[in-house]
Amino acid sequence: MEPAKLLRQMQEQLYVAFWSTVLVIVIAVPIGIAVTREGAPKIKDTLVSVLGLGQALPAYGLIVLFFVWLGQGATTVIIALATFALLPVLRNTIVGLEQVDKSVIEAGKGMGMTGFQRLFKIELPLSVPVIMAGIRTATVINVGMAALAFLIGGGGLGETINAGLKLNRPTAIFVGAVLVALVALAFDFIGGLAQRYLRPKGI
Repeated sequence: MEPAKLLRQMQEQLYVAFWSTVLVIVIAVPIGIAVTREGAPKIKDTLVSVLGLGQALPAYGLIVLFFVWLGQGATTVIIALATFALLPVLRNTIVGLEQVDKSVIEAGKGMGMTGFQRLFKIELPLSVPVIMAGIRTATVINVGMAALAFLIGGGGLGETINAGLKLNRPTAIFVGAVLVALVALAFDFIGGLAQRYLRPKGI
């Protein structure tokens, strides 16, 4: 196990996990906002159910499906993992927005706030703890599943774990698994800091 090789694999793991999480946020949060607006089609339950079915698929199978469609490489893994991890963020965005006290929203209306202002000054700030919990869950999922990136040329720490399994080297398996766990803990720690920073004062 060469340190330089492990460093490269960790960088690949971070790259895949980071961008798949960014993609999840960019897709799931706006959709969650859209389906909770007044007059929006009543599709949120159906949407959550469909994504739940997608998450029921094995991550390995999902990566293979996207490999057949998009070919090998880190981009394919990023898209596959984002698809797999959409549900926690979408569900928590919907739940977070729906649990905001309606009297607070009505007070905003009474102050003359537009729907856009109420969303960004009242609803989203009050929903931050729930939404961030979903993002942290998705992040940990993506870090763990990114270990499968090596299967289609995406690199990552899965290479070391796989080599350890093939060559019957428990040390390699242990080192790879520990590094994956450390990356997951680091991401979750950063998510916790972001959650505390973004949480409105007094909550």
